[in-house]
Formats: sequence, structure tokens, C-alpha cells
Amino acid sequence: MSGGPMNRVWLGTLLLVASGAVYSTAGLFTRLIQVDAWTLLFWRGLFGGSFLAVVVVLQERGRLWRSIRAMGWEGGAVAICSAVATVCFLNAMRLTAIADVLVIDAAIPFITAALAWAILGERESLFTLGATAAAFAGMAIMAGPAIAHGQVAGDALAFVMATLISLVIVLIRRKQGISMVPAVCGSAFLCALIVWPFASPLQVDAGNLGLLALFGTSQFGLGLLLLAVGTPLVSATRGALLGVLQTPLGTLWVWLAFSEQPATLTLIGGIVVLAAVIIDMLAPHAISTSSMDSTRSGSPA
Repeated sequence: MSGGPMNRVWLGTLLLVASGAVYSTAGLFTRLIQVDAWTLLFWRGLFGGSFLAVVVVLQERGRLWRSIRAMGWEGGAVAICSAVATVCFLNAMRLTAIADVLVIDAAIPFITAALAWAILGERESLFTLGATAAAFAGMAIMAGPAIAHGQVAGDALAFVMATLISLVIVLIRRKQGISMVPAVCGSAFLCALIVWPFASPLQVDAGNLGLLALFGTSQFGLGLLLLAVGTPLVSATRGALLGVLQTPLGTLWVWLAFSEQPATLTLIGGIVVLAAVIIDMLAPHAISTSSMDSTRSGSPA
């Protein structure tokens, strides 16, 4: 990509911010769509995968098999981990307090930093690690006193989800220079396949089907596309930190759309998260460090 490492990092940062913003609309869609969770996941995966399949066909133009082979085993791992993480997330939300899931989700940048160091040899700047700690604190404030009411099984599923998402980020980062869009496309279809036995896809009316199509293509398909394209351009930990944006933004959209004013602690925690991410984005030291990391890291054979 032209423009040098600095421009690569800024482009990756903007793509991942856009991905987080798109993902944050999930709350809006789930409030509007009147179907059970399994059916919602089925149609979201099917429509999201179809959207990404069109992107892959247009992008590769006769080189589809070559592009799939170029991803190597990492492509298959990304597809499987992403799909299983989505299913774990759904069941974690059912088995434990939402607050627990949010706080464990906020630990993704820390898990990502550890995996990036172990797998890629990538060491994050202290500034970005500090911003990650601040974002984690903000999420803990948002969760508030509800944290203590979770269940072990649900918390365990949430931790598995967080680990799998971290691994997805690191593996995409590992394959710099190789398009991983076919992998995230496969993950969307695989997610639909996993939940199919529990879903009732033929019982959806036309109105909900239209909303599901919009949900799958925009929130899921476009979100995955932006994630796959933006992740290789920034450090793995910074990419995970930017993903945390979706929680406070999601709270904001629901507030604006449905006039559901969040609790004071939720507002305070959301502001802390947003401030941590924005400060890290604008910090020259963090940008320059990510630029050097991006230059040093190469695509493994």
C-alpha cells in the first residue's frame, strides 16, 4: 500500500473504527427484529456470508482458489474461531449477566497482546497498553454492581469467546499482504450452519426478513469486511482496543433511537472508554510504534 507505514496505520485505524461503529448497531437491530436468537443468527450469517461472497468474487475475479490457498491454515482457523466465538457469545449472554460478558469482552486487548507476543513476537507500546487498561476500567464501570451476579458456565463461555476473537485478530495480522476476506466469509456461513438445527428460518415474515437482510449485510457482513481489511494495518493490541468502541457506541445508538437513558455509571464508563481509545488514536508515540511494528512484521511463508 502506498503512502508509507504511517498512512497504513491511520488507514487501518479508520477502518477498524468504522468496523466498531457498524458492529455497534447490533442493539438497534435486535430491538427491531422480532425473531428468536437462533433464527436471527442463522439469517444474519446467511445474509452476511452472501454479501461477503459477492465481495470475494469481485475482488478475486478468477483467482478464488488461489486466494483460498494463500490464506493457509490460518484462513481455516479464522473461519472456525470466528463462527464458534459468535455462538459462545450468544450462549454466554443467556447463561450469565450481560455485565460479566462486557467486562470479559473488554479483556480482549490484553489477551490479544499476549497472543501477539507469543505468536508474532509483536510487543505493544506502553502507551497503548495503558489505554487498554483505561478502556477495561471504563467497561468495568459500565457494568457496575451487576458483575457479581454472573454464573460460572456463562463466564467461561465469554472467556472462550474473548480468546477466540483475540486469536482471530492475531491470525489475520499474521497473514499481512494476504486477503482474509474469504476466511471471514466462510465464518459467516459456518455460523449459520452451526445454529441451523436450533433455528426456525421459514417462520420469519417478510418485514422481519427485510430487517434481517439489512442486519446481515450491514452490521455483520460489512463489519467483518472492515475488520479483515483493517486488522493487518495496525498492531494486534491496538486493533482489539479499537473493537471495544462498539459497546459505548451501541449504548449511545439505543439511547438516541429508543430514548432509553443509560445509568450514570454506564455514561461515565462509556466516556472513559471513548477517551482511552481516542487518546491512543491521536498519540504520536502510539502511531509511530505501530508504524514500526507494521514495517517489521512480514507475512510468514
